[in-house]
Amino acid sequence: MKTTGSREIKYPEIPLAQTIVQFCAYKQIRHIVICAGSRNAPLTNGFVEHPFFKTYSIVDERSAAFFALGMAQQIKSPTAVVCTSGSALLNFYPAVAEAFYSQIPLVVISADRMPHRIDIGDGQTIQQKGVFEPHLVDFAYLTPDVVHATATLLNNPSQNLIPLEAASEEILQLQDKIQLKNEKNINEVLTHCIQKHGPVHLNVPMEEPLYGMTNNALPIVFQETTKTESSSIDFKSFKKKWKAAKKKIVLVGVNTPGVLDSKWMEYFDDDPSVILLTETTSNLRSKDSINSIDSLIAPLEKGHPDFFSALHPDILLTFGGMVVSKKIKKFLREFSPKEHWHVDPLRAYDTYYCLSHHFQMPVNSFFSKLLEEFRFHESDFKSIVLKQYQKQLEQGDAYLNKIGFSDLKAFKTIFSLMPGHIQLQLANSSTVRYAQLFDLPHEVDVFCNRGTSGIDGSTATAVGASLMSAKPCLLITGDLSFFYDINGLWNNYLLPSFRIIVINNGGGGIFRILPGEKDSPKYDTYFETIHHKNVRQLAKAFGFKYKSVSNNIQLKWALKSFYKPSNQPKILEIKTPRKINDEVLLNYFKAMQKS
Repeated sequence: MKTTGSREIKYPEIPLAQTIVQFCAYKQIRHIVICAGSRNAPLTNGFVEHPFFKTYSIVDERSAAFFALGMAQQIKSPTAVVCTSGSALLNFYPAVAEAFYSQIPLVVISADRMPHRIDIGDGQTIQQKGVFEPHLVDFAYLTPDVVHATATLLNNPSQNLIPLEAASEEILQLQDKIQLKNEKNINEVLTHCIQKHGPVHLNVPMEEPLYGMTNNALPIVFQETTKTESSSIDFKSFKKKWKAAKKKIVLVGVNTPGVLDSKWMEYFDDDPSVILLTETTSNLRSKDSINSIDSLIAPLEKGHPDFFSALHPDILLTFGGMVVSKKIKKFLREFSPKEHWHVDPLRAYDTYYCLSHHFQMPVNSFFSKLLEEFRFHESDFKSIVLKQYQKQLEQGDAYLNKIGFSDLKAFKTIFSLMPGHIQLQLANSSTVRYAQLFDLPHEVDVFCNRGTSGIDGSTATAVGASLMSAKPCLLITGDLSFFYDINGLWNNYLLPSFRIIVINNGGGGIFRILPGEKDSPKYDTYFETIHHKNVRQLAKAFGFKYKSVSNNIQLKWALKSFYKPSNQPKILEIKTPRKINDEVLLNYFKAMQKS
């Protein structure tokens, strides 16, 4: 019997459920998000009764999974989400896919009916085996215990877990084999979640009764799985190519704040042959980096082949996750570099159709090897590109100062008045794209679900993330993203410091920028999805302080008090004109084209 302080630890009577609880404690997986249900009662009771765990109750499974993902995003270690059997599990899938492509460790633990009860007409049963496998780094479909509810098993004519004539001793021996197999599988799956930074699935079949608890801990032997080290790389040839190249682009996608040592940023600023292209989600900002890629590329797409030829790199070096800008993807696919190197300990995508080498190592280790004792060579690459970029930004700023209220104007005001030392969560679609056009205070940490780029879990992710950060959290979201994920607010974990800005342009305004007919009944209904809802009643329902603005003067005044401490979270709804936003944005890039 184990105790923690003065508290006695209780465990589920079902060995498999107890084994999972003990392994999660051993692997330091502390944060457990639990969805309501009865089949998962042994797991729920096991986690709630154990003093090591911090448990959270979220009813909606889709929101629960994104909530857990948001926590894991911040602490950079696994969180777990637990559900009952049946369709409940399927609601985890959007967050599982996001975790897979964003390399976020997430442990899905699903209760299940016994194998012989699947597809015979019992309630809450589906084929849970294999539902996530293309988007997992590991999984285990665990074997049911035979020492729990043994009589029930033997009385079922469909079961094949226990031979009908098995003696008690045989059943105990069989259970020992099952226990060892389950321990091995659980250990490997949780280890791979930690090492491979991705989602895993443990499927847990259990027979009734489900609610029994015991003070007796199973005598589990915990064993570590050895991590295979990657082979060393001979950097001689890569150093030679890097030194010889007069035009090098370093392009950074989604990046965790603080990952890159500052000395490498200083190196990029000083090397005249290197252009550093960053995005808001890269969390990298320096004096000579190009922080708005589209502001460089978009104005030159028509009629500037000479500059595109000058921008054409010899070497493209990438690190970080997904890149938002479609403009840079198109450019690099058309003006293919001679070499594309990607640095990531786990995986590399051939985004630009020219991947030549994947360096499977941490990015700081890579630069320590590549750039040791390096001397700069003469090049006019940086000066040419930065001169053009600064000229375009100045012309863009002049345009921004003249335009009326719109999405673009609202984002400019929001970003110009944003305080430092906050955690910024960006929703997808137009929100993250507008965010690429403006600079942020250096202290702001930026996050966005860019793994799959879906709008389905931005709010729930932000709520979960807000609990794991010392910085106050601000979510900027569009109207459709906000309404779509409204269940992300259906929980008891909203902090008074939590802030949401909703840009409400009455529909999916980003579709107005895309080709196709506009302002027809078909377009309005099925593409832009025009609506006439506002946020006021939802803010009241979920306990938010609410304010609405519809012009730039109102917005500036509202932002003065919006970030001040309060005893409840706040929502600021910004209503912008629906039909002009696409023209304003396109004209912004046109204004930068002037000679």
